Amino acid sequence: MKLFEGKKGLVFGIANDRSIAWAITQELHENGAEMGFTHLPDKDPERPKSENRLRKLVDPIGAKFVMPCDIQNPEMVDAVFDQAKESFGKVDFILHSMAFAAIDQLKCPVYDVSREGFSLAMDISAYSLIELARRGREILNPGGSLLTMTYLGGETVIPGYNLMGICKAALESTMTYLASELGPEGFRVNALSAGPLKTLASSAVGDFSKMMKLYEAFSPMRRGVSPGEVGKAGMFLLSDLASGITGETLHVDGGYHIMGAPPADADEE
Repeated sequence: MKLFEGKKGLVFGIANDRSIAWAITQELHENGAEMGFTHLPDKDPERPKSENRLRKLVDPIGAKFVMPCDIQNPEMVDAVFDQAKESFGKVDFILHSMAFAAIDQLKCPVYDVSREGFSLAMDISAYSLIELARRGREILNPGGSLLTMTYLGGETVIPGYNLMGICKAALESTMTYLASELGPEGFRVNALSAGPLKTLASSAVGDFSKMMKLYEAFSPMRRGVSPGEVGKAGMFLLSDLASGITGETLHVDGGYHIMGAPPADADEE
């Protein structure tokens, strides 16, 4: 029997085929999960680029529904959960993979971030998890799970990650408080912290090729990680195999996060 046979869930935040959320979705699908998906609202309904991009990925795997969702619009979020109730009744998992900061706010030093830019980034990148948890507890089955995406820049300074690092720190703290509050109801909340992958988000952060070289040189495994490895870890956290795990940030980065200094052979060719 497949791990997710008969299980249903919601996936928020697949941007394209390089998204970590897509890597996790593929593993969930392979293990029997049924899912509904959301995309950013398209500005031009006649040319629904976001919807078409998502449908190209999820229609072939039997998406139960595909809907627009602006996480800052409560009516749109309510509509997604209403559709989930209609399509599934109850769900077993919710995957949260949403983050945003205006590019000028990401590129500037933290001391130059505007109040408006800070508020927008925090709202979409951290508060959105609270939005999903509030509504999710009404439709999650016992043992249900929420999973969010984070990065090491939320724990320690990663030059170039800037404002998003602050948002991820808030997200990780939010995750732990939600895990504490929802635990008595039988729900789990965790975070997945992946090493650098070539995603839409990573393209906005610093020199990606330099970061990859650092991971290959500094991590105990002397390499980066693959989308498949990250996808499997995300699937694990959402599955019953992780039934005793909550409030956890699981690092899938070849061990890079444990290193306090470069290994002795880091500069060897």
